[in-house]
Amino acid sequence: MKNKIIKSSRLKIAPFSRKYLTEQYVSWINDLETMKYSDQRHKHHTIQSCYEYWKSFEGTPNNFWTIVLINQEKHIGNITTYKDTFHNVVDISILIGERTMWGQGYGLEAWQAMCRYLFREEKVRKITAGTLSVNKAMIKIMKKSNMIEDGRRKRHCIWRGKEVDIIYAALFRED
Repeated sequence: MKNKIIKSSRLKIAPFSRKYLTEQYVSWINDLETMKYSDQRHKHHTIQSCYEYWKSFEGTPNNFWTIVLINQEKHIGNITTYKDTFHNVVDISILIGERTMWGQGYGLEAWQAMCRYLFREEKVRKITAGTLSVNKAMIKIMKKSNMIEDGRRKRHCIWRGKEVDIIYAALFRED
């Protein structure tokens, strides 16, 4: 749902809008430390490229969401959801771009709120995610959300000069 707002105890997850298309947001995407596990680290982004990415969601079953601190109305990150409508599966990715917010549980809180929403409101059958095997924070989020390993691509990516696996995880509605 393109206009739905999801709330948790500390966060509001809302569809991305022009007000979030800022230099601060672009700086997250261009920051090599913030994006160290993402293939986005190989590209340079601008307001225009971020605008085009946002607009690429129009007319699709996919969604681009913002993560906002409720008490400050502060944009701290984003979540994307890519829906395979035929199989009723959604793949999620998350970015807590605001580094001062790292390590405070916001990623897990947003992730779990999105999973609840997808199962309860959109009635998806399965939620998936993938990450590099060296991304301990994302692996922790997947485990704390009761996701199970759903596959692994051995030595699939080069990260900081070494071959690393991609780990895939899944969560099923009936679980």
